Amino acid sequence: MAQHQDDANRPPAAATDAVLVQSAEVPEGTQKVEEIDFNAFKGRPITVDDIMAGMKHMGFQASSMGEAVRIINDMRAWRDPETGDKTTIFLGYTSNMISSGLRGIFRYLVQHNHVSAIVTTAGGIEEDFIKCLGDTYMSSFSAVGAELRSKGLNRIGNLMVPNANYCAFEDWVVPILDKMLEEQEASKGTDDEINWTPSKIIHRLGKEINDERSVYYWAYKNNIPVFCPALTDGSLGDMLYFHTFKASPLQLKVDIVEDIRRINTIAVRAKRAGMIILGGGVVKHHIANACLMRNGAESAVYINTAQEFDGSDAGARPDEAVSWGKIKIGADHVKVYLEASACFPFIVASTFAKED
Repeated sequence: MAQHQDDANRPPAAATDAVLVQSAEVPEGTQKVEEIDFNAFKGRPITVDDIMAGMKHMGFQASSMGEAVRIINDMRAWRDPETGDKTTIFLGYTSNMISSGLRGIFRYLVQHNHVSAIVTTAGGIEEDFIKCLGDTYMSSFSAVGAELRSKGLNRIGNLMVPNANYCAFEDWVVPILDKMLEEQEASKGTDDEINWTPSKIIHRLGKEINDERSVYYWAYKNNIPVFCPALTDGSLGDMLYFHTFKASPLQLKVDIVEDIRRINTIAVRAKRAGMIILGGGVVKHHIANACLMRNGAESAVYINTAQEFDGSDAGARPDEAVSWGKIKIGADHVKVYLEASACFPFIVASTFAKED
């Protein structure tokens, strides 16, 4: 009886063995999880560097942000030992990023020549110019689409753009398209025949906007190429469509082949290539595929919330790009699983913005 009482007062041996598994020795030098102690900042302001340093070994996406900062700073610091050339940095972002307040950060990067080339979507082009012509407003993710439509208001997530802004864009861009068509036709058969490409159109529009608030004004000023392989997929495409009727029987011609040669040549000639890509889709793949031409980029930072279970390129982790030769074997890379507006300001504050 006493033996049974003793057994009843002890947990089953199988449960003990399962829960209290003997630990192996943690390898020497393994980083410990660290915590931010706000008590340490008493009496002085807390800086972005303080926060980022504290997040580096916090775990989860905080640590991924820390890795992004380290990799980008390595891109910036690298110099070719023979020529002194810097890393060729490709920046990619989707149109919603330009619609948001991140536009000002992209403008800063371009204004100060921190990037070598940009890839974006049609919306990523037109929304920059549209913001020079009219304001974008805060709204709500739950704003009712039918009500907005009846008022001529367009929702981008929790942002809102009046339709009047797109009318202003049409009034601004159509005369420029007229002039570009005129120049195209006048140059035919000459030694200086004009061959419009998406990057040349964006360069021209950046010149015409003549507004320092514009990302592409600064790209024009600093001669930073901006590629948009999906130039017709947006309001700008609408304007090009309408222009075909206005200009008929003539038509503005846009050559995408010259641009693919141009971006691939930039990658091939780079002494070292780095990718910073916010979002997915065409902008992510266009940069990665350009880097394939040089057997991969040496470093890459992806920032997006897409998952890989559907096999999409948008959700693919950097290691998938390694399998294609778009990122080099052994390259430095990280994917930050965060919506870009929530993290990119901190990343830029800890990298590019520290220089100026």
